[in-house]
Amino acid sequence: MEIEDQTVPEVLKRLARLLGTKLKNTRLEIPPQFGSGYCIGFVFNEHIRMLISNYELNKDVIVQNPDINVAKKTIFFKFQNIFSRAETSPPLRHTIPSVLIGTSRINTDDVIAIHTNTATITIEVDADYLNSLFTASQESSVLKGLLQNERPLLFEQIMWPSLQKNVDEILSEPANETFKLFFLRVKAEELICRLLMELENRGEKQLLALNIHDLQAIYRVKQQMLEHLETPPMIKELAFVAHMSPTKLKRLFRQIFGDSIFNYYQKFRMQEAAFLLRMEKLSVSDAGYRMGFTNLSHFSRIFKAHIGMNPKHYALKGSN
Repeated sequence: MEIEDQTVPEVLKRLARLLGTKLKNTRLEIPPQFGSGYCIGFVFNEHIRMLISNYELNKDVIVQNPDINVAKKTIFFKFQNIFSRAETSPPLRHTIPSVLIGTSRINTDDVIAIHTNTATITIEVDADYLNSLFTASQESSVLKGLLQNERPLLFEQIMWPSLQKNVDEILSEPANETFKLFFLRVKAEELICRLLMELENRGEKQLLALNIHDLQAIYRVKQQMLEHLETPPMIKELAFVAHMSPTKLKRLFRQIFGDSIFNYYQKFRMQEAAFLLRMEKLSVSDAGYRMGFTNLSHFSRIFKAHIGMNPKHYALKGSN
């Protein structure tokens, strides 16, 4: 029993006690009087742990986090929008699976706000352990900054289908109890490796240290764009929203998201168009006009570049 307890994050044990319930095989079922859903945690070894959260609470809960070690440099990987629509409440819409990758300088609070609605997987790994696995001469500026963990950094990476498949395997837990911890650790480390390989391809030569105000500003800009996908972004207007210069806005946005503001906007714009065609059954012309296009040929070219087929064929394929 003692060995099993050591494989469960302390913060999960505290949440269970706070909600007046017990863990069953590392799994916390949210009691009906507090909400619904579940939370599962694993401490694989002294270097890496994982928390799977998919729940809805009636109100936020604050839990003291005994797992924080301020002397240790930690990198966190927070996967968002990775549960299927059937598993989430309310269903996710107009979202793309992504992962936040950050240094412990971003995540230094000694308390965790357990928010009312969460559907995430968070993996935390010791930066020195990861750093020992890489040859310094081969590292990019982005990878060096992340692994050295000496200043606040955050990156967001849109997930591609093969990564989502890895996440789905973690969620389905096909391994039996004998191999479960080993299987999940291997899958978690594979995700981390592939994400670091992707970050290494980013071309930033110099990174700006982040503060909470910069992060809030960049995510305000992101939200502004996603709420108005029918209107192409104007840098001067977005810089006003962010309370920073256009130059700083563009640099920080590319640093965090790995893409320019307009390219990032266009990806989500086409995902929204795809949603309108498949889920809301709009015609190609109506979907194009809804997304702010006046030239439907241009809309079709952009759509095919991002989705892989023209909008008419995409809509027809979805109706089969």
